[in-house]
Amino acid sequence: MSLTDDEPDGATPLTDDERNGLRREWLWIATRADRDLAEQTSIIEGLAPLRRRHPAAETILTADYVRALHQRMFGQVWKWAGLYRQSERNIGIDPHQIAIAISDLVADAAWWFGPQVTWITPDAALCRIHHRLVAIHPFPNGNGRHAREYANLLAAAVGRPVFTWGSGAALTNTGPDRRAYIAALRAVDRDPEALGPLVEFARS
Repeated sequence: MSLTDDEPDGATPLTDDERNGLRREWLWIATRADRDLAEQTSIIEGLAPLRRRHPAAETILTADYVRALHQRMFGQVWKWAGLYRQSERNIGIDPHQIAIAISDLVADAAWWFGPQVTWITPDAALCRIHHRLVAIHPFPNGNGRHAREYANLLAAAVGRPVFTWGSGAALTNTGPDRRAYIAALRAVDRDPEALGPLVEFARS
C-alpha cells in the first residue's frame, strides 16, 4: 500500500511534491499506517507544552497562530508543515485565497467571542470556526486534526471544556465516528446555521 492508497472519505491525498516533503528521519515511511503513526508522534510531542499551559485567546485568534499550530503538530514529519498549500484539492478554496480567508476567519472569531455578541453560544461559535477551517483546508495534510485542536485550544482559552470529538475516536480512520463527523460537517456546508449535529458530535 502506498501513501495515497485507502484514504478515508473526506481525506485529501498528497501530491508527489508534498510526499517528497518528508523529513529525513521519516524517509522509511511506506504506507498510510506508517504516516499516521509518525504524525501522531509529532502531534503528541508538539502539543505537550500547550497541554501544560494554554495560550490566551488573543494569541490563538491570529493568522500566525493558525500556521504555527500546524507547524507544531506536523513539523517533525513534514518540511511544509505550517505552510499554506499551493495545489488544488477535492475540498477547500483556491490556494491563492487561503491567506485572506484565514485572516477573515480569525477576525470573525474574535468578534463572536466579544461582549457585544449574544446571538451565538460559545460551543456553536467554536464549531463554526472549526468548520470554516476545514472548509478552507489551508494545509496539504492534517486539516481536520489541526482544526479540532485549534477549536480545543480556543475552547480552553475562553473558559469552555475541550471537545471530545466522539470520545477520542480515531477520526483519521474509516468508521461510524468518522462518518458521523463528516456528515455533521457536510450539514453545515449545506446550511451554515445547521451547527447542531456538529456541536453534538464535538461534545460526544
